[in-house]
Amino acid sequence: MSVEAKTKISLETWLKVGLMASVLLSVILIGIVSMNKATVFSPYEEDAEFYNIQLTEMRNNLGDDGVGYTVANTMSTPMLVNDWRDPHRTLLVIAAPEKPFDAAEASAIYDFVTEKGGKVVLASNSTNAQLVASEFGVKYFDAPVVDPFQFYEVTDETGQPLNPDERKLWAAASINRDVTQMGDEKHVPCTENDLGTAQVENCRMPVLFHRATAIQVLDEEVEDNREVMVLAHASTPAFIARQDTNIDNVNNPTLGEGKTGLVIRMDFPGIEVLEEQPNNNFGEVDVTGSIVFVSDHSVLANHLWDQIVGEETGKQQCNSPYYVNNKLDNSHACWDSALFASGGGEVEWNGNGPYFQALFYDMMEFDNEEITTQVTRDPGEFNLVFDESRHVSSALSSPFTEAIGAVVLLTSDNVLKWLIILNLFALLAIAIMVVPEKENWRHVFDLTRFRERPTKIDSAQYQTRVRDAFLSKVRQFNDLTRDEFARKTPAEIMYMVRDPRLVELISSNRSYSNEELREVIPQIRRWGN
Repeated sequence: MSVEAKTKISLETWLKVGLMASVLLSVILIGIVSMNKATVFSPYEEDAEFYNIQLTEMRNNLGDDGVGYTVANTMSTPMLVNDWRDPHRTLLVIAAPEKPFDAAEASAIYDFVTEKGGKVVLASNSTNAQLVASEFGVKYFDAPVVDPFQFYEVTDETGQPLNPDERKLWAAASINRDVTQMGDEKHVPCTENDLGTAQVENCRMPVLFHRATAIQVLDEEVEDNREVMVLAHASTPAFIARQDTNIDNVNNPTLGEGKTGLVIRMDFPGIEVLEEQPNNNFGEVDVTGSIVFVSDHSVLANHLWDQIVGEETGKQQCNSPYYVNNKLDNSHACWDSALFASGGGEVEWNGNGPYFQALFYDMMEFDNEEITTQVTRDPGEFNLVFDESRHVSSALSSPFTEAIGAVVLLTSDNVLKWLIILNLFALLAIAIMVVPEKENWRHVFDLTRFRERPTKIDSAQYQTRVRDAFLSKVRQFNDLTRDEFARKTPAEIMYMVRDPRLVELISSNRSYSNEELREVIPQIRRWGN
């Protein structure tokens, strides 16, 4: 009766199947999670449908087509910021974090600012930024701000006014002064000449917000080595709309005069870093680490950054009749009530771009006299890095970006942990498959071949194999060739052996049990010694 041999699947085949299954599973799961989600608030997305809420105008104004900063992005994690080249000349822009930070990332950003002299702008209207803010003693509220006094008017495509929205705030913002401590100069608007000569200490500019929350500096988190400036805040009647937009609702707290922060800046001066000096040598120079917290990510979006795009989307200037037209029962203040232009002219909002360009320029320390002018006169020596790792990617690009983030650094995110495990398994499988198979020589163990023996030894052949092995030892001990040993008579061979029990093994036809063979084998090993 013929025995049908069973075909076994090799380990390499299983590894290949596992590799393909892990890759397919990663792509499917991440794709499902990212389905119907488009990347927004990105400086690299040109999708016309989401153009107004992208950061492309910001990138163009600050990159090669504008100021001339070296623009880059990070897709993996902000934990790598301290390893960047020239961190004190680098400004990290984190806009609209859709994924919360973990503790390690928040700590890395804190060190980047306070130890490396780095610059950070964190714009968010949610508590996704809270872990980073907590490192600096700042609190993000979890609801939008409603300001019945400082909100702007918007019209639709036909020029008709939209319903007044008291969550669309405006504020007169300073560049580097705490507005709560400014005197009469807080009513002076910044002119183009002020911006061109970087003389912005004693003026303010209008900044528009779409859906701002409130941010506050916690008094108990005071540090001696930091300078805190509230650059912009809502009006005194503003409140946090936790339940509704009713100011009389006790669940909607009012924070008080100057306490409803919209833009907060913190500087950490006196940080020593290596840098080129005016004498053409490298040495330690003092720089200032800076971080700016913004209560709304939309301040950087195209529809608020650029004046033309803003007007196309209906943003009204102070001369609009909708600010003074009582027939709408909507008489309220515009920014010209806080900023008085010389000669009584109109204070025009030119988009948020000019304000943030001036803010970034001031943070970058172009006026640091300890740094050589060969660096400070060239904006290309300063880096503007957009953090793309905080955005939800599309279903097609999300597996790639998530894999990059996982491979770059192990994080505490549960999804990334599993993704890293799958990738490590895939790398192990590839490493096993690409190692060339070697020929099996005697006494060489090939650890790269995880295979079972092709055939197992028949137990009926144990006695024959033991006897043959012993005869080979006898031949080698007497220094005989195979032919010489074959010509020896049985009596001559038994004379060479002499041991009665071993003579019986090679001359007798009786069958030995496995237990008897186990007893004979040690005797064979001792023979001839």
